[in-house]
Amino acid sequence: MEFKILGHFEVVSDGKEICTPKAFKQRSLLALLVTHHDQCLSASSLAENLWGEEGQPSTARAALQVYISKIRRHLTSFGFDPDGISTSLPGYILRLGESSLDLVEFRALAHHQESFEDGGRDALEREVRRLRQALALWRGPALADMRDVPALRELGTVLDEAWTSTLERRLEIDLRLGRELMVLSDLRHLALRHPEREKVQALLMTALYRAGRTAEALATFRLLRSTLVSRFGVEPGRMADKLHQAIRAREPWLDEHADGVFASVA
Repeated sequence: MEFKILGHFEVVSDGKEICTPKAFKQRSLLALLVTHHDQCLSASSLAENLWGEEGQPSTARAALQVYISKIRRHLTSFGFDPDGISTSLPGYILRLGESSLDLVEFRALAHHQESFEDGGRDALEREVRRLRQALALWRGPALADMRDVPALRELGTVLDEAWTSTLERRLEIDLRLGRELMVLSDLRHLALRHPEREKVQALLMTALYRAGRTAEALATFRLLRSTLVSRFGVEPGRMADKLHQAIRAREPWLDEHADGVFASVA
């Protein structure tokens, strides 16, 4: 059985049959247990997430027991270990066992980084392949249909940042490998979503400059500066400012690839 949270919450049996519970509270309860797998979640925290601090019915604990029983019976009918969800004071625990969770796979791929000093270009190629595999696991914003549940909304926000950081890292490596034309579209899209994110804007500036679009690279810096000053009252940091000056001076190190342009502006 596969549990998937990198997109809408889904439970898949035999790689094809979607067996996610249909009732929202049961689906929410299962998502809470899955995202905290192998940890005991107290009945009080589960009830607070399902009904809110003020809106819990007097029958909340009994309702939880009913939901757990229905979820267990539903998943067991698709081959899940009946002991995979168990009562454990002060609440309930779900153990993945032989089931998989896409978040676990994503983290294993995204957090494995090569030693570039020894591996050179080959190490860069291996890491960018892993990052592509990690990003390919995503089907949309994490837990997109579960964000009415407080704990799942918080986790979704954290995972949004993980996705952005991973894509940012992949695009930086592609730039180091000389693929500025290939990454321009992705960089533009990411820069529009995060106009205040200096690293993303610096990557876009670099790609535009290497593609022979110096005026657009400089305009990107001006837009970044305007955004930071108007929204936060701060100037761009040292990295973006030094990159801007280097582009204006057309410094030769800007065309370096595998050694990394950002080592020169750090």
